[in-house]
Amino acid sequence: MNKISCAFIAALGVISSLQYSHATETAWPTKAVTIVLPSTPGAASDVLTRAVAAELAKITGQSFIIENRPGAAGAIALSHLKRSALDGYTLSYGNINNLAINPALFKKLAYDANRDFVPAGPMYTVPNLLVVRKDSPYKTIADLIAAAKKSPGQLTWAASNLGSSGHMGGELFKDLSGVDTQFIPYNGDPQSLTDLVGGRLDYTFTNATVAYPMIKSGKLRALAITTSERVQMDPSIPTLAESGLKDYENSAWGGLIAPAGTPKDIIMKISETLNTAMRSPTVQATLTQSFATPTPGTQQEYSALIAQEQRKWAQLIESAKIEKQ
Repeated sequence: MNKISCAFIAALGVISSLQYSHATETAWPTKAVTIVLPSTPGAASDVLTRAVAAELAKITGQSFIIENRPGAAGAIALSHLKRSALDGYTLSYGNINNLAINPALFKKLAYDANRDFVPAGPMYTVPNLLVVRKDSPYKTIADLIAAAKKSPGQLTWAASNLGSSGHMGGELFKDLSGVDTQFIPYNGDPQSLTDLVGGRLDYTFTNATVAYPMIKSGKLRALAITTSERVQMDPSIPTLAESGLKDYENSAWGGLIAPAGTPKDIIMKISETLNTAMRSPTVQATLTQSFATPTPGTQQEYSALIAQEQRKWAQLIESAKIEKQ
């Protein structure tokens, strides 16, 4: 075989290799993607994830459909995801509630947080607020703690769902302050805030995204924010830590997850696309205005956060002797 023939065959091989590489490159998405949310319409995760979904649609040219499946502390949505096809077209919102708290809080779950899902990437964090109605006699955290200690078991408080960041934030508040108050779970922040305004609750721990507009309109009063430091969005709100509860910190967080077994190349494509969306100036501005902090990051960083938070809340549930459900 002469040198020209060898060169020709080699060139054909290179072309064939390039064609094969192009043909097998992950093409996602080529149709609409559904994001199953374990929350009610109007909840913080619903409002914020819709903003991210709009940017994902803009980047990919495909629709990203939000499907609300609230209930059972997030188990309904994640059970649906667990049974979904392993193709990247059904995703869900994996958050502090269903991935980090539920495994330690519930004796039985319809899913295994670590085995049934694969993290794709983080999206955002949202602080919680301890809020009271506008005409509440409690003007400070010290007022609230004093009243709770004067009448053990009489004050009522709420959060969105068992196992939510608000629920655990409230339990952490009780543990650090030594108060005895009655927890009432709700199926979403909007419902609990309606009852708070109506005088049927004494206080709530709720996502700032949902509560802050009601604070600005004068319906609610924020006694404290759950971050370790005051936030730029409203630096007038004191932290629970500076209100006397040293080392208090609790924020909601979440990202996208897929069913375990979804091919790695699809997960990487989802992760890369999500990261691009979270770095978009449009998304960052929209989330910041809603009291949320965008958290672009890798799949590995999201996995590490989940593991860290699982340890943190398991320890609280054990040390505070919170009854397992």
